[in-house]
Amino acid sequence: MNPLESILKEQRVAIIDGAMATELEARGCDLNDALWSAKVLLEQPELIRAVHLDYFNAGADIAITASYQATVEGFAKRGSNREQAIDLMKKSVRLAQEARDEFWSKEINRIDRAYPLIAGSVGPYGAYLADGSEYRGDYNLSEDELIAFHRPRIEALVASGADLLACETIPCGIEARALIRLLAEFPKTLAWFTFTAKDGEHISNGERIADIAAFLNKQPQAAAIGVNCSSPLFIPALIREIRKKTGKPIIVYPNSGEIYDPSTNTWHGETSCDSFGLQSKVWYEAGARLIGGCCRTTPGHIREIHAWVTKGAGRP
Repeated sequence: MNPLESILKEQRVAIIDGAMATELEARGCDLNDALWSAKVLLEQPELIRAVHLDYFNAGADIAITASYQATVEGFAKRGSNREQAIDLMKKSVRLAQEARDEFWSKEINRIDRAYPLIAGSVGPYGAYLADGSEYRGDYNLSEDELIAFHRPRIEALVASGADLLACETIPCGIEARALIRLLAEFPKTLAWFTFTAKDGEHISNGERIADIAAFLNKQPQAAAIGVNCSSPLFIPALIREIRKKTGKPIIVYPNSGEIYDPSTNTWHGETSCDSFGLQSKVWYEAGARLIGGCCRTTPGHIREIHAWVTKGAGRP
């Protein structure tokens, strides 16, 4: 059973949470580090749990774990052995589960809400490189090399009981194909696939999002298809392109619209997410059924989506 379809039977829109790193920085964490938010798994895991809880309280139905940049290779550079790295990846799921348990323990939080899901974040190879290549897709690896890279983290996330995987911020088709092949080793596990986009038709490396959607539409372990960490301005056109090629749920969780500079690990430019609730309505009308935020979005943005969903989309 596709857990996303199960939640969408109860409500027309499932709300994804927002940025983890932005909220950790607001709590005083220095994330100018190759491990990014995964660094906090090592140093202050209780803050990750607190951020997850804030997003559940804001209206999120799905939490994405803080494992986006958590890899065996990345932790090894910080002195962690393979076993310790795997334990940290598993901890990312436990922290989200603990926040969900605390949220769900209060009866008022269960009114007109579906039981929240935990999505284990599988960031792209480019996230490990920490050079911005998740927005370019120019790392020249074979499918087999990408499979070997992603296998330990997926094993850990599946073993720790994540409800599904979030294969996210993918910049190129070869990485999606590698992840699909790898998922066959975990036949009971489903994953959503979301891509970074350079415009309203193309993912970051220039492939057409419609072609990617057509490929994933044939994959039974692909639970949803969509876009994340891309400008909100591109989202309506991208949804329409995806919708041409798939009947699977469409998922979007864009960033703030600012541009990331990997040389300084900073964001620049103007935001285009100042009316996130109204924008989410446009995305819903275009065909998206799972909606949230990515980098530089906050519980406030998720609260805006929840307010619109509560008043507008409602229940089937």
